[in-house]
Amino acid sequence: MALSSALTYGVLVQALEEGALLGDTGSTGDATITPEDIQRFLARLRMLEGVPFNNLVPDTEILPHESIRFFYLDRAWTDALVQGALSVGTANTIERAQLEKLYPRIEKEIDAAERRVRSPGGEPVLGGTAGVVTGFLMRSAAVAGWPGMHVRAYRDEPAANDAEIVPESHRSRIKLLRLERLAPAVLLALFDGIPKVLHIEEPRQGVQFGVWLDERPGGRVQAEVPARNVRSAEYVTADGTEVPLPGDAEQIPVRFRSGAPGVLDLSNTARAFLDATGTGMTSGDRVDGAEFAMQMIRFPYRQVFAQDAGDAAVQNDTFRPTLGNLSETYTAALTRKLSEG
Repeated sequence: MALSSALTYGVLVQALEEGALLGDTGSTGDATITPEDIQRFLARLRMLEGVPFNNLVPDTEILPHESIRFFYLDRAWTDALVQGALSVGTANTIERAQLEKLYPRIEKEIDAAERRVRSPGGEPVLGGTAGVVTGFLMRSAAVAGWPGMHVRAYRDEPAANDAEIVPESHRSRIKLLRLERLAPAVLLALFDGIPKVLHIEEPRQGVQFGVWLDERPGGRVQAEVPARNVRSAEYVTADGTEVPLPGDAEQIPVRFRSGAPGVLDLSNTARAFLDATGTGMTSGDRVDGAEFAMQMIRFPYRQVFAQDAGDAAVQNDTFRPTLGNLSETYTAALTRKLSEG
């Protein structure tokens, strides 16, 4: 609405301040100055939606391949962004003065709308305004390889086991305000606070075979898998001692066919498995399918970032295999069935 005189402007501002003139009630049921659609647009703008990528990363050297950069949002910068968007609707000095007078209330409405931009299903909407907005930009082949990558931020390392997902409403979690791929290999995440521990992990849709690639002198790369005890499924050292982390276990070399990179040499790989002393394999001079799977299977990988080394109990495998107690009769019947095809 155009304001034609200072008198009209003064009456309007006084009415707004006294609550006599309401702009919208929106989905929350609370009276607001700005319509809900405008609130949502401005809140998304604060979450950097629509901001050109070269304004986020002005030089490729800032975000090289296989890198992650942590940051926080400067509220002065994002507020200026919002004020610039609002200024489009002001045509004269009186309207600009009106906007300046009303902006503190508009700002509070946008603060509350920030937490409603991303609403996970089944999660309660958090009240109040967002805190310090932090985040990261990651450029990696992992982003392109796993589009559904999971990102979780915590105030403290969760005490729950790996199979549980602590909801965002939990006191230890920090709300994820935005998670989006800006390019096939670039991921942006924004958080409602300063994380103490951050988990980035592969999607939990399934498991697969995989190897670790160990760089050796001279540019050589050796494929390996951490040894597991086939009875307990725990990682083990060469002397059979069980250890919690795969990096502490004996590393078994995985062989590939000559002239065929990426194609397993099953015979020589099986021999390497049998030569590993801590695995507890007792099938004689051959490796059966269950033992091969136990060594080769890889569970969703988790990368943990923490402010201090002692903040997080780092576990690279998101899940651990659980072995049930099968009777000898059932095991024999199952083995026979599998051998018959």
